[in-house]
Amino acid sequence: MTDLNSQTTIRILTTGGTIEKSYCEAEGTLKNRASIIRDGLIASLRLPYTQLELESVLNKDSLEMDDGDRAQIADAVARTAEQGEPIVVLHGTDTMSVTADYCYGKLGTPAVAVVFTGAMKPMGFIDSDARQNVTEALLAAQLMPPGFYIAFHNRVFPVPGVHKNRDTGTFEAVE
Repeated sequence: MTDLNSQTTIRILTTGGTIEKSYCEAEGTLKNRASIIRDGLIASLRLPYTQLELESVLNKDSLEMDDGDRAQIADAVARTAEQGEPIVVLHGTDTMSVTADYCYGKLGTPAVAVVFTGAMKPMGFIDSDARQNVTEALLAAQLMPPGFYIAFHNRVFPVPGVHKNRDTGTFEAVE
């Protein structure tokens, strides 16, 4: 008999970015520290049929990333994809499409869906888009065929072919 409510596992790779920034009262700074995703966002989601496995790859603002960091992310994606479960990559929005393109160029089409997402405002801000974008990325990772994608503001874009529009504050398809 087939289990109509089978468990799904999604692997989440965290890399830093605005979505993971936290405020330090003592320093008066907003920056990337240890990942706050597990205790903040993930703990608040109701996912009775989905198990989330988190791995921290980097903890950087995406504007500080270089191709060495992107190679580290691509290696983590390749290693994680071998487990045969969909992947969500949390990444800063400023260079998210650059990293997604880099991974596509290095790895081609992976064996699973790999969905990049992030947020325009940190997860801890009341008007953050983090919860929406992560929830949508988790669903997209389960529904999309193998490949690289960016899920953002209720849209899913195949990679390559997407970039951040700084004027509108979201992502859009490009040729």
